Order: sequence, then C-alpha cells, then structure tokens
Amino acid sequence: MEIAQLQPLVRTVPDFPKPGIQFRDITTLIGHGEGLASTIDHLAGRAEAMGAKAIAGMEARGFIFGAAVAVQLKLPFILIRKPGKLPVETIGVEYELEYGTDRLELDPLSVNDGENVVIVDDLIATGGTAEAAITLLRQAGAKVDNALFVIDLPDLGGAARLSRLNVAVTALMDFEGD
Repeated sequence: MEIAQLQPLVRTVPDFPKPGIQFRDITTLIGHGEGLASTIDHLAGRAEAMGAKAIAGMEARGFIFGAAVAVQLKLPFILIRKPGKLPVETIGVEYELEYGTDRLELDPLSVNDGENVVIVDDLIATGGTAEAAITLLRQAGAKVDNALFVIDLPDLGGAARLSRLNVAVTALMDFEGD
C-alpha cells in the first residue's frame, strides 16, 4: 500500500484525553493486516537506507513497530523500558512530561559501541520520550543520527527538538494540529 492509503487507517478520536485534543489512534492501523505490513515495509526500507545496524524502540508502541522492523531487516532490537522492567543493571534518564516526569531505562550491554542505531516509534509529538531514548543510547555508546516514526504531529515541535540533537526525523505521515 502507498503511504497515502495508510493515513486514512489512523483513527482520529476527538477530545481525548481532554477537550480540544484530536487523538491519533494507531489501533485501527495495527488492526488492518495489509496496512500494518505495509507500514513495516516502509519503515524497514527507510531504516535500511539509513544504514541501521540495530533498531531501538520505546515501551510500548515502539516495541510493536521497532521489533517488526528489526525482524524484517534481521537486526538486533534494543528495548528502551519503563523503570524496573529489566532484570539487570541499567542506565536511566528522567525526562519531562506535560504534568510531571517519567523515566526510561536501558541495559547498556544491549548496545555495541559506535553501532548505528535507528529509533523506531509510532508517533512523535513533543519529542521528550525520543530525546530521552537518544540520550540513553548515546550514553551506552551508540551512534544515533536517525529516528523513524509512523506519525509526526509537527505543530508540537518534536521533530525540531530532535533536530537540535543532530537527529534526522522521518515520519510516514503528518497530522496537523494537536
């Protein structure tokens, strides 16, 4: 499927999680077999062109897309987890959310020094989670120059935020507004 055919498979839910927000729900895209397969094909093609040697994904939806891309390209998949989920010694970083902070963790032994890692996730909004993932991966020794997303919400500035970290952002589709 062409990308233009994938965008209508993303459901818009008005006023969620609060009034005025247009929530972009990928559940309907994931639930469409051909659409999901095509999305993975598009992401994998871009990751391969970027010279990815490993794929990283953030919990939870980044696991869906990132793991599928890693499998298709026969590359390692690096888990970036919520706190306390990994059974080994981890490195972590706290980051700002709209209302408070959160934390991501990584097993530093899952990254090879200098390895070209491409981040794959479902959506980039403000970019806080992706920035935290980039920080962790780089701290573990990875080279992170690219991040791939199914959806970009450009009005929220996440791609520009990652650009300031010298990370190129590629998204299959954009949705204007919140």
